Amino acid sequence: MMRNHYEVLVIGGGISGAALFYELAKYTDIKKIALFEKYDCLAKLNSKGTSNSQTIHCGDIETNYTVDKAKHVKRTAKMIEKYCLQHGYQDKFMFANQKMAIGVGDEEVSYMRKRYEDFKELFPYLEVFEKDKLAEIEPSLIFDRHGKQRKDNIVGVGVEGGQYSTVDFGAMTESLVENAIKVEDKQTDVFLNSKIVHIKQLGEVHIVQTKTHTYTADFVVVDAGAHSLFLAHEMGHGTDYSCLPMAGSFYLSTKKILKGKVYMVQNPKLPFAALHGDPDILAHGYTRFGPTALVLPKLERYTGGTYMDFFKTLRFDHNVGKIFFDLLKDSTIRNYVFRNFLFEVPYFNKKFFLKDVRKIVPSLKLEDIEYAKGFGGIRPQVLDKKNQKLLLGEASINPGTGILFNMTPSPGATSCLGNAERDIKIVCEHLGKTFNEEKFNEDLVEST
Repeated sequence: MMRNHYEVLVIGGGISGAALFYELAKYTDIKKIALFEKYDCLAKLNSKGTSNSQTIHCGDIETNYTVDKAKHVKRTAKMIEKYCLQHGYQDKFMFANQKMAIGVGDEEVSYMRKRYEDFKELFPYLEVFEKDKLAEIEPSLIFDRHGKQRKDNIVGVGVEGGQYSTVDFGAMTESLVENAIKVEDKQTDVFLNSKIVHIKQLGEVHIVQTKTHTYTADFVVVDAGAHSLFLAHEMGHGTDYSCLPMAGSFYLSTKKILKGKVYMVQNPKLPFAALHGDPDILAHGYTRFGPTALVLPKLERYTGGTYMDFFKTLRFDHNVGKIFFDLLKDSTIRNYVFRNFLFEVPYFNKKFFLKDVRKIVPSLKLEDIEYAKGFGGIRPQVLDKKNQKLLLGEASINPGTGILFNMTPSPGATSCLGNAERDIKIVCEHLGKTFNEEKFNEDLVEST
């Protein structure tokens, strides 16, 4: 069994697992590391380029971020940028684009002007785009189907260019693993088609079983999306948490429409992302609109199965029922859930979605968009049963026994290198190993 022993074993070949695998190899004195992925390739699910909005979320145009959250996310977002620049990936799978958040109507316009004042010190490159400027740099926001300017009051806050905003996180996942394997004097093994079927603790080590082999590890980190909580529950950890899988779908334009990313003001009552438009780097720059938000009783999209895994992970009880009741008793949330269901129903979906997306592009016609089949993924929104509330953002379970379980909905891809930094410190402390923080900061952390 010792032949299959690793100091650290990482479960999950998406962007989060790949980032940890890379940092363990590059910035620690840990010698023997393994990465396990149950499918035949890396980034099969949520990290795949078509499964997310390809956005580096740094907090400048995400209107649901507080200043404090934006400060935290900005640091991890800059890590993405510095990693890609360090390895020459700019204009290969990382790109600089125009980006902005828009307010439509007097109330939203007032909100965006105040937000600019609150955030301009943190993001000094931000500009306020009045209607005339928007007509010049992003005309699709201003002109209707008849070529006339929209009557709504509208303002944008963002940047015309020069800021890296877009990444194919699937390609980045592959690059992280490739660069980890290149590190000399390390054993960095990658096992594809290796679904984990059981984990148990035996003394100071964990025994990890796939369908065909058994491995042991001094430390295990599970970065397996919604299945992280499933595996935690199997071991009796994190039972105060449940998982609400939210599927996000997209619509793709039939021509190039937006020049850059355009985000809208987040409704403060809704815990899910506001509609936005992004030029898709994997679809010839055509605009992808979304995401929708649909609860699906499964942990993975487009792979079949995982329904029973969902019910086991939900662990429905009166606490979960109370969370659902509190969410749905609000008419805004109820209507939002119903509309997002209709966005998935053939024939009706485009008509209903078109009405919403015209808030961004008033000239859109039915023939300008198509349901993007196969696009989108599932985000594991975590339910805190103890406090009877939906958790926004990431969650990590650390029982202190040499194993971590991470759930990373948006902005999980943006935060991957920062989350890996957090986990490395825990791993190194537990194992008595060294994290070369000076080299890490030199390579990946923006100087202040």
